Amino acid sequence: MLGGVLVLATACGPDDTSAAGDKGSGGAAGAGGSGGGGASASAPASPKLSAAVVSVEPKDGSQDVQPSGGLKVSVAGGKLTQVAVADKDGNAVQGAISPDGASWTPSGTLAVGMLYKVSAQAVDGAGLQSALDSSFTTLTPAKTASANDNISTGSTYGVGMIVSVNFNKDVKNKDAVVQGITFEASDHTEVKGHWFSARRLDFRPEQYWKPGTKVVIHYKLKSVEISPGVYGSTDRDESFTVGRSQISTADAKSDQMTVTRDGKAVQTIPITTGNDDNPSWNGTMVISSKEKVTRMNSATVANVVGSEYDVPDVPHAMRLTDSGTYVHGNYWSNAFGSSNASHGCVSMQDTNTKGGDDSSVAGKFFSGSMIGDVVIIKNSRGKTVSGSNGLSGWTMPWSTW
Repeated sequence: MLGGVLVLATACGPDDTSAAGDKGSGGAAGAGGSGGGGASASAPASPKLSAAVVSVEPKDGSQDVQPSGGLKVSVAGGKLTQVAVADKDGNAVQGAISPDGASWTPSGTLAVGMLYKVSAQAVDGAGLQSALDSSFTTLTPAKTASANDNISTGSTYGVGMIVSVNFNKDVKNKDAVVQGITFEASDHTEVKGHWFSARRLDFRPEQYWKPGTKVVIHYKLKSVEISPGVYGSTDRDESFTVGRSQISTADAKSDQMTVTRDGKAVQTIPITTGNDDNPSWNGTMVISSKEKVTRMNSATVANVVGSEYDVPDVPHAMRLTDSGTYVHGNYWSNAFGSSNASHGCVSMQDTNTKGGDDSSVAGKFFSGSMIGDVVIIKNSRGKTVSGSNGLSGWTMPWSTW
């Protein structure tokens, strides 16, 4: 019976050949000292475990994880050798292991409402490896904020175009939002953003855009917490092209406007600007919209001095400021080139027909202008226009933009 037990015990031992030799030497020998040696050799060696212990935050199976700052992989008693994180579609999450090998963090923000899988490996001082697989799901925001700009994708704009982004909720984490809106220009022009309020963010380069530049705006805001508990609502790309250069300079002293196209003065137009009681703004402004005909009413403009006005059919109107400054056609005045008679606008000769005359001075200027063209007013008795009044950010130096 004892020999039988020994045979069974050594059947899974480390050395079958030795056990078979002992059996062949006879039953008595199997029951003696040699048999005892066979029993000792059958004990299996215990596997060595790595001292490196990998952990993942959040815990496996977690829900509603914060997209920013919610993921971290770390190890105790060793160093991380490899960390792979991907969403449910297999898109890899970029990140880096710390120089000391103790942790790994993603380089950006995770997407909201997404399942992620984590696979991490580490090694201890003896070279023994350990690994951990985990998964979690990021939160789906209960509150979001829209971000709308003044760009119509695929359009062409003038060299002074400023991209103005407006949010429908206050933005608290302004730096995170700026990082979530990036510009890619074909000539590598640097573009910076400037906050005019908690809901308005404008972008422009240091100098006017170069004609022909192609620009792509990348919005990556869906996973950005713009304010506590409020996330952006969009991930999208928009594109536009910069057209020819047109910069028009209206001189309120000479009552003339010089139109410069691609660096050459091509036309001088007699104009009238704001009167002494309602002087035009000085400074660099940008055409932000064009209307073939519009209504102008003093009741919609603040601080108008003198008689009220209501003109229902102002032709060839191009808006310069939010406060009501336009470049437009004018059929009710004859002050062009001689005096300043408007309530702050820059106007030029047109006719009293519905929508004006396209062959008039104003009509030709209207047809040759585009949104994003620059209009500079100088030598007016008025103040300098604020950067937030329309697309007038060019009045601000780059150092404070």
